[in-house]
Amino acid sequence: MPSDRALKVMNTVNRMAQRLSRGRFGWELRGMPVLEVTTTGRKSGQRRTTLLTSPLQVDDGFIVVASRGGDDVHPAWFLNLRDDPEVMVAVQGHAARPMHAHIATPAERADLWPRVTARHPHYAGYQERTDREIPLVVLAPDPTR
Repeated sequence: MPSDRALKVMNTVNRMAQRLSRGRFGWELRGMPVLEVTTTGRKSGQRRTTLLTSPLQVDDGFIVVASRGGDDVHPAWFLNLRDDPEVMVAVQGHAARPMHAHIATPAERADLWPRVTARHPHYAGYQERTDREIPLVVLAPDPTR
């Protein structure tokens, strides 16, 4: 499983590719859009920005997978948005916009998970590595903000 340090290094390398290419590279990975998701730290209260891939887009929203590579613990960004679902999401270098995050309900997950793994089978492999059910998160435009 990737360490916290490895995940931070991957984020840093991707951000450097985005900056050095002036936004031409780094906004797609494995055929998925890369999102810049800003959450509020559940302990610190500080804003935290993470690059995440979205294997599935629904309407005006995005589905993200809290897999952490099949680790047995949830990623920090997931815990942050679980506690405060109001997030900011930037796509392809455009200005971030407010979105509301919610963890997919069992019915939503039953619909979405097969669609995610059909397009991106590596997520099924991540699920096989862990006993926890990997959550799916729906990021949708927030009509109240």
